[in-house]
Amino acid sequence: MTVWRDVIGQDTAVATLHRAANDPDSMTHAWLLTGPPGSGRSVAARAFAAALQCPNGGCGECRECRTAIDGSHADVDVIATEGLSIKVALVRDLVQLAALRPSVGRWRIIIIEDADRLTAFSDAPANALLKALEEPTPRTVWILCAPSVEDVIITLRSRSRHVRLRTPPAEAVAELLQRRDGVDAPMALYAARAAQSHVGLARRLARDEGARIRRREVISLAGKIRGVGHAIDAASDLAKIAEDESGAASTERDAAERQRLMEVLGADPTARTQPPHIRSQLAALEKDQKARATRYARDVLDRSLLDLLSIYRDALVLHTGAPIDLVNQDAMAAVQQLAQAMSPEELLHAIDAIGTARERIGLNVNPLLALEAMALSLRLPS
Repeated sequence: MTVWRDVIGQDTAVATLHRAANDPDSMTHAWLLTGPPGSGRSVAARAFAAALQCPNGGCGECRECRTAIDGSHADVDVIATEGLSIKVALVRDLVQLAALRPSVGRWRIIIIEDADRLTAFSDAPANALLKALEEPTPRTVWILCAPSVEDVIITLRSRSRHVRLRTPPAEAVAELLQRRDGVDAPMALYAARAAQSHVGLARRLARDEGARIRRREVISLAGKIRGVGHAIDAASDLAKIAEDESGAASTERDAAERQRLMEVLGADPTARTQPPHIRSQLAALEKDQKARATRYARDVLDRSLLDLLSIYRDALVLHTGAPIDLVNQDAMAAVQQLAQAMSPEELLHAIDAIGTARERIGLNVNPLLALEAMALSLRLPS
């Protein structure tokens, strides 16, 4: 057993990182791990941190390996924002932390799982990090994770060593679900294919019937958009799915966080009004919660659009006769119906429309407007 056991389908990347952890000549102070969503960037980053801290180069069994992977190692800090961007104040705190020597481990390691969110609305956070990468502190390692190199500001990626991860095979994801999560083989393979090898989403689909129902509802929209009215309704349905799932995920958590903050501040939760210093703390908490809910809703919406895109992709595969596995083998009737209704050119146009909607929502366009424009392009030919 090694720290790399859960980094699946990434032989080339693992070889590079393993060599760096065991060969000082292959090591550098900053790394950039890129790969499509679900490829295991954060898993690889934690495994690399464990290998760097481990006296045996990543045995997977010692205390250093276990604590680095589970996030409790004193010299391994993992930053994973739940908001739309990483704030510059947090980056400045990390730069100060990076200047300190390791307290118990061989290295001080800082992992930023969403490095693409350093420049979501401003370059200030990335610029704050730049000096730390230009003048590295001995025994400090930065590991940045992002979907692609283009998502990271050029001054950061030029000072980092790039390791690219790829989408793992569905069979490898299914094997991981069986081994790690105890999912039975048929469900594991269905979830891996339906999630398009996104490890985290596959795990959720395998364990959550609600997620599987939501996905079926999204896919069914492709065969229902026949007119302008249907398009507007489909856009509304997609937006509502994201809103409902975000609300269900955040309501209980937000209430618990508010109650915990009130207890820490010694406030009376039954009081009609609160002192100014408590109101300001509550307002800051509500702002963070709103940003988290917005990001979660957008992530749900993006997953829904990828699910929708997959059925047009499968219909196109049927047209071409390519020897490629279908994502939606469990919905073959719907795929065949779509392939009969739309030509290859129309399917490609639909795929482009979904991609454009994803880009617009990522650029902070009103989601409902982007979805309505997309849905109008998905109307089935009369």
